[in-house]
Amino acid sequence: MTAVSACSSNDSKANDSKPSPTPSATQPTKPADPAETAKKDAIAAYQAYWQEMEKLYADSTGKKAELKQYAASTALKNAEADAKRTHDRNRVHIGGVTVGNPTVTKLDMSREVPNVTVSSCLDISRWQVVDTTTKKPVTLPSNRLTKYVIVTTVERWPEGWRVIRDEPQDKSC
Repeated sequence: MTAVSACSSNDSKANDSKPSPTPSATQPTKPADPAETAKKDAIAAYQAYWQEMEKLYADSTGKKAELKQYAASTALKNAEADAKRTHDRNRVHIGGVTVGNPTVTKLDMSREVPNVTVSSCLDISRWQVVDTTTKKPVTLPSNRLTKYVIVTTVERWPEGWRVIRDEPQDKSC
């Protein structure tokens, strides 16, 4: 059996070298900017909200979505009521929604409940309405907007950021 030995150097320069400092040791970390953190967290909650909206509308029982983790108030009430109306008509939405370029247009951290206003381009062109009985797509008006500006209010609740209001702007993007 042959033994394998580790390589070593007898070069004194290699043995005398000091380890180079790590970047974290030489540069103190700046505390996170609360406003930037709020913006990032609010946008993340908004995007998760739309992922849950896809689940809500795709499930004819409406039970697979965890929308309450990302929505509250008017947004939650309206989404649940609209999804129920859709499901009562034997329809579901399949496919996906794309949230394009979510941008914070207003930030108010001085309120008792901090809030953020997010503007984005909502693309529902791949979100298809299907009849649950026939499994066929439902014919929709050809002039409906499938990419439009939406303005959303997101608040920081004790449980985390929640979408409280969604306002489609009836303006294409």
